[in-house]
Amino acid sequence: MSAVYAALTAQRLLGESPAWALLRADNAPVAFGILGARFSRQRRQVPAPELMEAVDADLDLLRDRGFDLPQSAQNYVRTWLAGGYLVRRPGEAREELYELSDGALTALRFIEDLATPRTSVTESRLATIVQRVRALNVDTDPDISRRVAALTAERDAIDARIQALTAGELTEVDEQRSVDAAADILSLASALPEDFARVRAELEMINRSLRSQLIEEPESRGSVLDDIFRGVDLLSESDAGRSFAAFHALLLDPERTVAVDDDIDQLLARPFARKLRDSQRLSLRDLLPDIQRSSADISDVMTALGRSLRRFVQSEELAEERAVHRQLRGTMAAAVQAAKTLRPFTKLDLELELTGLQIASPSAIKLHNPSESQTAQPLHIHDTGTADLAALREAVRASEIDFAELGENVNAVLAQQGAATIAEVLEKFPATQGIASVVGLLVLAENHGVRAGGEPEPVHWASDGQTRQATVPRFLFQEKIS
Repeated sequence: MSAVYAALTAQRLLGESPAWALLRADNAPVAFGILGARFSRQRRQVPAPELMEAVDADLDLLRDRGFDLPQSAQNYVRTWLAGGYLVRRPGEAREELYELSDGALTALRFIEDLATPRTSVTESRLATIVQRVRALNVDTDPDISRRVAALTAERDAIDARIQALTAGELTEVDEQRSVDAAADILSLASALPEDFARVRAELEMINRSLRSQLIEEPESRGSVLDDIFRGVDLLSESDAGRSFAAFHALLLDPERTVAVDDDIDQLLARPFARKLRDSQRLSLRDLLPDIQRSSADISDVMTALGRSLRRFVQSEELAEERAVHRQLRGTMAAAVQAAKTLRPFTKLDLELELTGLQIASPSAIKLHNPSESQTAQPLHIHDTGTADLAALREAVRASEIDFAELGENVNAVLAQQGAATIAEVLEKFPATQGIASVVGLLVLAENHGVRAGGEPEPVHWASDGQTRQATVPRFLFQEKIS
């Protein structure tokens, strides 16, 4: 690539790329802070009223820290929308939904990489590159004999490892290498959200292009119409559609998804998983569900766009759009001819009546009746009393789970025996809140424990003077809860 070509490409991206625009924006730190906090892998879409309220609260906190933010939350969100950092979509409950664009996701991931840089070149990443190069070389080799020889060598290596394991020759795995490998897996998965956003944007662009061809380009209109009436899904047949369809089909394979789920559960139960950060363990546990959820969203979008395109062609909407397009082109052609003899500011002897809301009859007007706002009964004034602190505490405990008490119970059991299950914690410290204590321990186990193998374990608690029993997944607490 020459310097001129590289400079021209960078100049084009400087004006087109939302990611680059966000990185060089005046309030880029504020945008990164708010957008990164309000959108996550678990919350990709946020309703407009909720986003406005959250941004308004974030702006107040940032102003207290010395940031100069004179505009309102609505103005900043509108700026981010115009800059291409946010995408606005219709929701099901008659409210708009906001989500990050692929450019914003790219910029956010870039800042995260700067904040937590990779300190070393890991062996697992190099091994991944070497394995992919090897697999690509074997799969694309036109010489069948060389491909057979390479696959035979791989089989012999696997057989040798099986024989060594059968003979009891176990090699100890370095925990740090395992931690690095898990981090590399999460690093590869972190790029998937922006890939999904990019695929969605490309599908929507193809849909707009097809509609434009049907309305504006007579030479290509016939082939597009023929394909649609023959039932050809032009979105699925595009490069982006075919690439995504292959990816989605892989996720729909139940055998592979179950195998991946089992592998992740077993990995999180291994000793090296304790060295992972809580966020890494959570990301690893939710890896497959997040990918499946995002893939299902793109599949729904592709189906909806395909149906919308067929409905656009088969209904009267296409004919109406063509008629409007012809009128606009005719008007523009007439304007070009008129510009040769008339100036743009020439006053014409023409009056246009603007349409507006007209009241058809006086019955449409509803008069205000002041008596409707009057109360039918007199107000009763109640004397204020003294609040009972013990009663307030009991009311709070009756409505919320006491996680502080549960955390202290878990830490006390760990101090005695080093590790404990949910049933062992309840055996030492009975459930003072009944089923709420059991649910609270399950939440703590999901966030701070590891899933152990074996059958679910029974737990007991007292409620209404009776002892009740249920079975819960087997988790193991190994570290104190702070």
